[in-house]
Amino acid sequence: MAKAGISTRADNYAQWYLDIVDKADLAEPSGVVRGAMVIKPTGYAVWEGIQRGLDQRIKATGHVNAYFPLFIPQSFLQKEAQHVAGFAPEVAVVTHAGGKQLEEPYVVRPTSEAIIGHTYSRWIQSWRDLPVLINQWANVVRWELRPRPFLRTTEFLWQEGHTAHATEAEAEAETLMILHDVYADFVENVMAIPLFRGLKSKRETFAGALRTYAIEAMMQDGRALQSGTSHNLGQNFARAFDITYQTPDNQREHVWTTSWGASTRLIGGLIMVHSDDDGLVLPPRLAPIQVVVVPIYKTEAEKTLVMEAVQRLTGSWAGRFSFKIDDREHLSPGFKYNEWEIKGVPLRVEVGPKDVQKGSVAIARRDIPGRDGKAFVPQDGLAERIADLLEEIQTNLFERARRYRDERTIDVTSYGELAEAVEQGFARAYWAGSDADEAKIQDDLKATIRVIPFDQPEQAGKCVVTGVETTRQVLFARSY
Repeated sequence: MAKAGISTRADNYAQWYLDIVDKADLAEPSGVVRGAMVIKPTGYAVWEGIQRGLDQRIKATGHVNAYFPLFIPQSFLQKEAQHVAGFAPEVAVVTHAGGKQLEEPYVVRPTSEAIIGHTYSRWIQSWRDLPVLINQWANVVRWELRPRPFLRTTEFLWQEGHTAHATEAEAEAETLMILHDVYADFVENVMAIPLFRGLKSKRETFAGALRTYAIEAMMQDGRALQSGTSHNLGQNFARAFDITYQTPDNQREHVWTTSWGASTRLIGGLIMVHSDDDGLVLPPRLAPIQVVVVPIYKTEAEKTLVMEAVQRLTGSWAGRFSFKIDDREHLSPGFKYNEWEIKGVPLRVEVGPKDVQKGSVAIARRDIPGRDGKAFVPQDGLAERIADLLEEIQTNLFERARRYRDERTIDVTSYGELAEAVEQGFARAYWAGSDADEAKIQDDLKATIRVIPFDQPEQAGKCVVTGVETTRQVLFARSY
């Protein structure tokens, strides 16, 4: 049975998602700007964890952070034809400022390839200036027609990396390294979300890019969520913005550039992969609060006894895991249990007068609801037990999501099987179709090629649409 105020996934998945965002206190609509949201402290604490984990990995691979302007001259965006065409429907344009009409409108950045390309054309002169490895933490604006908190909002937060290299091989290595060593490593090992990794089809490639790679996750309704992308931009933007360098033999060459990004939509993916009908479920490695301690007492004497035990038990926890002692006296223990369950705290520790007398505590796991997830354990060695349990929960969440994904990733050999599979999850199919064939599937089934996986079969098979023999497989799914 779901918590009060939370729809069940089975009854109304879309409303369940909105209820989790609301009841877990993650975000709310701005109320004044369509499609914009206020990220509340609980939600922002999760985002800070994502920022921290990604930023550490980005810097560990040799990149540095910088910041570039929010406003971009409209003419800059128009320099790369595919790029402007790809973003035109989503662009917000500023035409007036300072009480008068601007000579040239400014675009509120939907992404920063244009303004950064212009900057790099001034920064890069010689082969000695390469590579340029820069990341930016910023907000972007894309005018959203069907907003949904975290998943699609008019303004959202993200990081966007922009690099420049002397050769295509270096740019390709950068693109793949970011996908594997930064994005996939963080999402799988910290967020506990299993991924498919691969190349995007031509139709799904980032506007203006040579190649786009992505990580894709399956939500609990079987839909895909693109959870991070890494683009080899080739020399398209270098030509558009005249980013050249002098080679060691005094020739002028265009650089090869990349861009890559992950955003607050990861929070949406986190909700839809792990949460249940009782509320948010957070993996321990990302949870802002990993353990909540709820003291239980009725009298002043019991309070003294219990709080002394709580302070003694938690005295060695700092630096090992994050915890909160919920000593609010105006709320009942039951109310507190409910609140922290909805907010997804991985472990709850309950300490009452009888627990103190017995030298035990009650521990409740968020990943296993109800009585099955609750146990009474000795106070001796409690810190070690909690540390082990947090790792066990982390592993359990990943494996549970992996099993769910694998059960709903179906190998299909006909169009009918493809249509049936995307109703429930991902369809893996041999593919030798054209862009037109791919467009028809999108029109007919509302499904797209999510990735062409890096792991490909050794044996050939027949294309699910054309019947042509091929060794290439793709993953189809409906997506957010």
